[in-house]
Formats: sequence, structure tokens, C-alpha cells
Amino acid sequence: MARTIIHATMTLDGYIAESDGGVDWMFGRPSAPEDDAVVQKVLARIGAVVGGANATQTIEDGEIPYGGMLKVPVFLMTRTEHAPIERDGITYTFVVDDIAQAVAAAEQAAGEGWVSLLGGSIARQCLRLGLVDEIHLDVAPVLLGEGIPLFAGLGRHIELERLETSAYASETHLRYRVLR
Repeated sequence: MARTIIHATMTLDGYIAESDGGVDWMFGRPSAPEDDAVVQKVLARIGAVVGGANATQTIEDGEIPYGGMLKVPVFLMTRTEHAPIERDGITYTFVVDDIAQAVAAAEQAAGEGWVSLLGGSIARQCLRLGLVDEIHLDVAPVLLGEGIPLFAGLGRHIELERLETSAYASETHLRYRVLR
């Protein structure tokens, strides 16, 4: 059975991107092989991705989930009907206004793999609906001061159980189970 996870790189002050969506702060940090191994372990398990809207523009601009490293089905939330798009071996399926349907379709596509939820809005919606099994965070040692938050505005108390914590050269890696 698929497991649905929030997988994000974020700043110590809780942002996943700058206010304009920029993520340059993620790159150019010293790295250790152990950091890469933690991330690769997660990537190896991902069998599908659910992401946010304005997707056709994102796909056309080449800003695809995980930089195209994962050749897994991607389900994108949108407000209008759109035919699936196939690009570079990845099929993008558009789901209109029903995040639970998108997650269910992604879980079916993932099989025994994990479904990765990308974006703050998607993550918060799925947490509110009780669709998230685990949270995997790679926390970069930087403070942006403002930007696009991962959890701000969740509006709900959710208990977590720590499963794993590690820290190496570039990031602190946190893994939690969502308690229901």
C-alpha cells in the first residue's frame, strides 16, 4: 500500500521558497555523502507526485518536480480541465479541484511506493484532510525572514511522532509520522 508523504527542503524559519518563488538558497552549500544518501533513500521510494496548480506553465518552463530526476506519474491540481501531458518520459495528469481524488489516483499509480506532496498549499490541504502519513524535511541552515511557508496557516493541531533525525554538512534531516 502506498504511503503519502510531505517531502520538502525548507529554511530553518519554515520557508520553502522566497516570496517570488525563488529557491537559489537551496544550492551551493557544502554537502556530505551522507546528506545525499538521505535524500536518495527518499527519492528511491517515490512512486508518484502530487503538486500544485499553474502546472502547464511550470512544465513549459522546465520546472518539473525533482528536476526531472524521477520518472514517475505526476498529478497536478488545477481549476480547469486539461488533457494529460507527456514530457521527457513523465506523464502529467491534471485533477480539477479535488485533492483527495488526486492523492487517491497517485497512491494507485505508486503501488507500494510513496506519494510525494509538493508545495505548501498542497501539504496543508492534505494534512487537514488526514491524507498524510509522514513528513520528511531537509532543513537548510539559512533564515530567509520571509517567503512561501510550508505550514503557516494550517489552522489545525496535528501531533507527530519522530521516526528519524540526522544532520550532516548541509542539512538537518527530519522524518515524522503523522498521528491520527
